[in-house]
Amino acid sequence: MREHDIEPIRGLPGDLPPGEAILWQGAPDARVFARSALGARWIGGYFALLVAWAMVGGTLLGAALTAGFGVLALGLVYGFAWMVARSTVYTITNRRVVLRIGVALSKCINLPLVKLSAADLRGLGAGYGDIALSLQGSSLLGYAMLWPHARPFRLAAPQPMLRALPDAAAVARILAKATAAIMPVQQRSETAAPAANTPRPALGVREATA
Repeated sequence: MREHDIEPIRGLPGDLPPGEAILWQGAPDARVFARSALGARWIGGYFALLVAWAMVGGTLLGAALTAGFGVLALGLVYGFAWMVARSTVYTITNRRVVLRIGVALSKCINLPLVKLSAADLRGLGAGYGDIALSLQGSSLLGYAMLWPHARPFRLAAPQPMLRALPDAAAVARILAKATAAIMPVQQRSETAAPAANTPRPALGVREATA
């Protein structure tokens, strides 16, 4: 029996409570993930330069050995990307975003829609893209806990990221619509100060540059 065979619902740690429904589920594309998250092109280019250098100033044997190491490195990168794509499930419901992640040790991260403040969409070409999620207030999520499903270089305030998504713009629209729909429900349930009844803007989906 595989680890995820015991999931009551694929990608979720338990059954959905009453009133919650799945709006979208998906996973990273392994090829695009290797290129955008793991730097496969940079690694390939680096070894190509080493091979060229070895052919000019060294021997054919040295160039062949360097090329072999390059193929091995790229094989490891794409193999890891395949395992990430196979073990990852991103879920958007009408109440939360759930990241089921982890190659060696699986874990589910629940992000309530009411805690999201913005989403940054970065296009990767051919309709693929990453969606980074900004959270309100303090978060117990660490960068190492999220990696590689984390926005690069945001170590102080880690941002969960849905990576290498096919038709990423459509996924961003689903997320924005779900967040906009849940805000009035949350506002009606508030019994705090009158200021809490002030309408909150819907989730902003921005074009990211990094």
